[in-house]
Amino acid sequence: MREFKFRAWNAPLKKMDYSPLNAVGFDGKVYYGNADITGFFENIMQYTGLKDKNIREIYEKDIAEESYINPMTGKKVVDRYVIEWENGIHKMKYIGNQKGADRYLWMRLDEIEIIGDVYRNPELLEAE
Repeated sequence: MREFKFRAWNAPLKKMDYSPLNAVGFDGKVYYGNADITGFFENIMQYTGLKDKNIREIYEKDIAEESYINPMTGKKVVDRYVIEWENGIHKMKYIGNQKGADRYLWMRLDEIEIIGDVYRNPELLEAE
């Protein structure tokens, strides 16, 4: 069974909070003990239960990078993805215009590296 952990983007302070979130209620609100904190945080992100090639925990909205040598050209290729929850599974959504380039996260764990997240590193979302 995977470990359930969350993090939250604190927009007013522009920082990620990794403090343990006690509960996400059926009303969709996040609670620390009995305190409703949804007014302070945006976009609660859940830990996927997986780690990248550097043993770094992977959360939703992380930006992953995969580099490899194209066997046809012999050139290095760098692809970037955003980690998202879709239809009951974590996926890597390709950043760019290449259709069909999305990947299932669990298929690439030994090849990807987390390089940031969409809140602290929005510049990484631009396709190269």
